[in-house]
Parts: sequence; C-alpha cells; structure tokens
Amino acid sequence: MIDRETALDLLKKYTPEESQITHAYCVEETMRAFANEYGHDPEYWSLVGLLHDIDYGMYPDQHCTMAPTLLSEIGVDEAFIRAVVSHGWQICSDVEPLHFMEKVLYTIDELTGLIYATALMRPERMVGMGVKSVKKKWSSPSFAAGVNRQVIAKGAEMLGLPIETIIALTIDAMAQASEKIGL
Repeated sequence: MIDRETALDLLKKYTPEESQITHAYCVEETMRAFANEYGHDPEYWSLVGLLHDIDYGMYPDQHCTMAPTLLSEIGVDEAFIRAVVSHGWQICSDVEPLHFMEKVLYTIDELTGLIYATALMRPERMVGMGVKSVKKKWSSPSFAAGVNRQVIAKGAEMLGLPIETIIALTIDAMAQASEKIGL
C-alpha cells in the first residue's frame, strides 16, 4: 500500500487549484470516518478519498478516464482504481459502484461539497452544525447549485442508510478536520 505522502505528492502534481485540494481533504477525512464507523481500513479508504479526483484538475473533460493512468504512477491496486473511477458513475463513468467503499465515495463526494458550502454561510462554520442545517440548504436548489443532490440520494439508497445518518457522519468528519479544510 502507498503512504499518504506519496498520495499527496501525486495529488499536488495533477491538481493545480487549492480549492480542489481542499475538496480532496474533505473526502479523505469523510472516507476515513466511514471506514472507522463500519469496520474497514481507514488508511486505505482515506487515500482513495484523497485521490478520487486525481484527473479532474488537469483533465476535467476526461474525468475518471485518465485516473487509472495517473494512479498507476504510484502502483495502487485495481480495487483502488475501480473505486476512484466508480465515483463518476452515470456522470463521466460507466463503472457502477458495487462495493461498500465505492458506494460511500459515490455518495459523499457531492455531499462534502454541500456541507462545505453550508459551513461557509455560517459564522461559526462547522461548530455546532447539524443535519437540520444541511437539509435546509439541500431543499434550496439555488444554494450550491453545482451539487448533484440526486447523486447523494441515489448513493444513500444504494448504501441502504438513512440520508440523515450519512449527513451526520460527514459533518462529524469534516468538523474534526475543520482546520485542515479551512473551516
């Protein structure tokens, strides 16, 4: 398995925008939290989260297509590549998320964006944020309009988890990493 330093070097090599790196950190920490919660390898899952958008910064028109080539530079396994590619299912990839890790990544990628945008609207940012705050913003289609709420809902359905549970765990993960993600 690769270490975080190697993964971070690769991310920075192909991700020129700081906002995209921040998003990678949000997904990294949320994946770690889900792995811990459900008894999986938090280091592996967090690295999948960190590198999930590896090709987006330099190849946005080839998102999830260039990822296998870029990830091969550091020798990750096929499960890692499959998870990364599957997070773009029905958007930019035809690889359906089948495994639990893939379904989590598919679901929380968009959700972290909604939670981040919600935090930016609050003077206290992540402190004291609850599911209710996020659900209120969710129901306003003009708020964080780029966040695909249908993907989040479909992911929650695939996971068989209540959306409130997913939101709460994602809030907790991002709150614990608030300094790292600038909130």
